[in-house]
Amino acid sequence: MTTHPTDEPQHFPGLSRIGALLADPGRAAMLWSLMDGSARPAGELTMIAGLSPSAASAHLARLTDGGLLAAEVRGRHRYFRIASPEIAASIEALANVAQATAPQRPTPRPVRTVPSDMRYARTCYDHMAGELSVRVFERLVGSGLLTLHGTSLEATPAGAARLADWGIELSAEKSRRRRFACTCPDWSERRPHLGGALGAALLSSWSAQGWVERTARPRILRITPAGHRHFDAFLAG
Repeated sequence: MTTHPTDEPQHFPGLSRIGALLADPGRAAMLWSLMDGSARPAGELTMIAGLSPSAASAHLARLTDGGLLAAEVRGRHRYFRIASPEIAASIEALANVAQATAPQRPTPRPVRTVPSDMRYARTCYDHMAGELSVRVFERLVGSGLLTLHGTSLEATPAGAARLADWGIELSAEKSRRRRFACTCPDWSERRPHLGGALGAALLSSWSAQGWVERTARPRILRITPAGHRHFDAFLAG
């Protein structure tokens, strides 16, 4: 049977374009630095990527034109942020793939190379990631508060009551122009944590109640003594 180029399976439209945008180390460093949900000025991203101003400007233009970054003008400066929560979730998922497929070194090395504080609790764009977040997610599903349907989740009546105790109004979160609740691959734990509008709402609620605090170190979260008591009780319940 004779085949023709048009008979070959076609890749998903735009996949190679996105891959090319992520392939450059400088652009990847810029994107990863924005995974805490912040907006950073071009000069700061230039230093993070270790590039010249002209080279960084070209890279930022490519990322913006490609839809991965959004730019905003603040006075005389341009600030850049990740364009959407969906893009941030995809970057986190790719980090998980990168770690899982990294070539094995022939010499022994420590099993855990991620700093313990980042491994335990950090931001993943606008929601919480890390060991504690994974454990909370597994408790939410395992105790029947959330039901899993593929990669999406729905709150049960008992779950709605628990979320209300945490100050979460389900109708408000479901009305947002993004997925209500979904799994997000955790690159340090290799298991999912909770993402979507619900994941963001939980981090906001826990921060407002004084259980979780942001630190001076990018992405790293601190669990307060009150937070430890709360999470320990929830996980043990």
